[in-house]
Amino acid sequence: MKIDVLVAEIGSTTTVVNAFKDIDTEHPVFWAQGQAPTSVLEGDVRIGLQGAITDLCKKKGIESLEYDEMLATSSAAGGLKMTVHGLAYDMTARAAKEAALGAGGIIHYITAGKLRRTDLAKIKEIHPNLILIAGGVDYGERDTAIDNAEKIRSLGLKVPVIYAGNCENQEEMKLIFDEESGQKLYNVENVYPKIDELNVEPCRKVIQEAFEEHITGAPGMEHVRDMVNGPIIPTPGAVMECTKLLYECIGDLVVLDVGGATTDVHSVATESDQVARIMTAPEPKAKRTVEGDLGVYVNRMKVIESMGEEKLREKCEKAGIDPDKALESYVAIPKNDEERKLVEILTEEAVMKAMERHAGQIRYVYGPSGRSSVAEGKDLTQVKYIVGTGGALTRLPHRVEIMKKIAGHDETGMRLFPTSHAEILVDNDYIMASLGVLSKKHREGAKKLLEQSLGISFPEKRVGLERQLAENGEKSQGKNEEGMPAVFAQLKEELAEKDAKREELIRHIEECEAEGYDMTVYREDLGLSLPEKKPETCDRNCGACGRTSCRQRKR
Repeated sequence: MKIDVLVAEIGSTTTVVNAFKDIDTEHPVFWAQGQAPTSVLEGDVRIGLQGAITDLCKKKGIESLEYDEMLATSSAAGGLKMTVHGLAYDMTARAAKEAALGAGGIIHYITAGKLRRTDLAKIKEIHPNLILIAGGVDYGERDTAIDNAEKIRSLGLKVPVIYAGNCENQEEMKLIFDEESGQKLYNVENVYPKIDELNVEPCRKVIQEAFEEHITGAPGMEHVRDMVNGPIIPTPGAVMECTKLLYECIGDLVVLDVGGATTDVHSVATESDQVARIMTAPEPKAKRTVEGDLGVYVNRMKVIESMGEEKLREKCEKAGIDPDKALESYVAIPKNDEERKLVEILTEEAVMKAMERHAGQIRYVYGPSGRSSVAEGKDLTQVKYIVGTGGALTRLPHRVEIMKKIAGHDETGMRLFPTSHAEILVDNDYIMASLGVLSKKHREGAKKLLEQSLGISFPEKRVGLERQLAENGEKSQGKNEEGMPAVFAQLKEELAEKDAKREELIRHIEECEAEGYDMTVYREDLGLSLPEKKPETCDRNCGACGRTSCRQRKR
């Protein structure tokens, strides 16, 4: 049997292969899937790859499989381990971090400023696959990045280095990482060229190229090129590529990938006009966060710790299951209703926590002119679609209901979560990572396969939101009395509702404090400053403390 493309997802524990036929036609076909244990530890990744192909052949009842192309994604050998080193954390270090995460890197260490001996020891201990150095806006500060580069060379790690800092340092970097250093250098555009300007995409592209070039040197991966004749990119980076492809087709979205060890959140969205005016720092249009403590199997006990045992037992009792029994029998993939219900509880907690960490929020600051609002982090209020991928959100019975709860999870009313108008989609074929790498060579075919997996039809050509509103706003949605398109008016109303909800909570806190209750924890949750304590008695008769009882006592 011959197919067009075979895509291998080489994970740390499992290798999955997806077969595609008629890839460049109007009706491409996701033909079959096979899986087998990854064989990195056995010293040859081809064993696991062949095992997955054999499993696919067995399922389809064929003796052998031939293919024109084989592409791959990989998180084997610990994935793409990276360390990131910038000048100031809130500026260049954060920009470099966003570039690395979006490309599929697993960041093990971040530093800001000049490297210390303890930092160098940590880098040596991690022994990353890739080191990213940034620092200084273009034509700005130069010395920190140069100093860090010289110290990193002195470690003798022979690890490739990407420099994405002040453009004036590129020639210096070539001198530092010369042929004698044994470290290949990639000079790319500055990730933070100007104050409050992010430029992460060029760096992301080079990170993926560097990964493909050097992953074959990882233990057990040296033979991967014997079978794969197309691109190899990190699995999380492949999901991000697919997310960006989907954005081109349907607009602002967020993709949730809940796995056994981690929960990844990918979003491609622009901030609303209302939020943009009060943002304190720029956010990348395409953002990825990795929650290494939120996994529904390997890290299930950390998820339980996050939600609290009492809450777990309460939810399990409501679901009619015994948590102790279910946890004892649960191994990787749930096998019965009790285990599925338990995993749904864990998945919901992982989803909500991951969204809290990925999304931004609005908070109040107090100054001489009174209270003002500022926005920090990624604004997801414009998101039109929430997409579920990964084992949990593509296979659990109540996966859609779990994702629908996201909009109502904002208890404080100040998080920049997607609204209840966001539509829920599921990657039913569980192929988003494969389609991410497939899109590198077969973009149109990947789009059609996405339509099939998500169960929707894309518009022939998606236009910008502003143009859509100009062409269709008055006909389909209308405008309010102020002439504002209805979609923005709805958002304004929802933000006003959140604001009112927060004000009500603040009033409740103040009422409780007036009754003598300690509301410190609740104030901290809302980001409020602690109230000034007023003295019970006063030795002065000026009334400065505002307590008439003090003046009465003095008299």
